[in-house]
Amino acid sequence: MSQALSMFNSVGSSAFSNMVCQTAPYFSTITPEVAELRPGYALVKVPFRKEITNHLASVHAIALCNAAELAGGMLTDVSIPAGGKWIPKGMTVEYLAKAKTGIRAIADGSGVDWNSAGDKIVSVDIFDEADVKVFTAKITMNVKSA
Repeated sequence: MSQALSMFNSVGSSAFSNMVCQTAPYFSTITPEVAELRPGYALVKVPFRKEITNHLASVHAIALCNAAELAGGMLTDVSIPAGGKWIPKGMTVEYLAKAKTGIRAIADGSGVDWNSAGDKIVSVDIFDEADVKVFTAKITMNVKSA
C-alpha cells in the first residue's frame, strides 16, 4: 500500500486533505477535500466559493484544472508500484458547462496499466451538484519505476 493511501486511511479525508495542501500549497486555493481514494480511483470535492469564481460567477477554469490535477495526481500516487515516481507531463481539457455550485472531480484509472513505467493517461471528469458534467481532462502522467 502506498504511503499516501496508508495516511488517507489512517487520518481520514479532512486531515489528509489539509496535509496535501501543506505539501503542495497551491491546492489550498480551492479548499479541496480528497473524499475517496483507492488504487484506480480518486474523488475530490471542492466547495463553491466566491474566491474561485470568474467574471461569469462560475468556477474559474484554472480552479477546475487545479481540482483535476489533484484528483489525477492522488489517483496516480496510490496506483503506481511502491517506490515509483510520477509527474504530470501534460493536460488536455474541455470546458463543457458553467459550474455555479460546488464540484466533484472524479479520476478514473481503472483501465490503466500501472505496473509499467512510461506515460499514462488519466481521465478526470468534473460534475456540479446537479450531476452535470462541466469539465473533462486527460492528464498525461509520466511514471518511473523504482
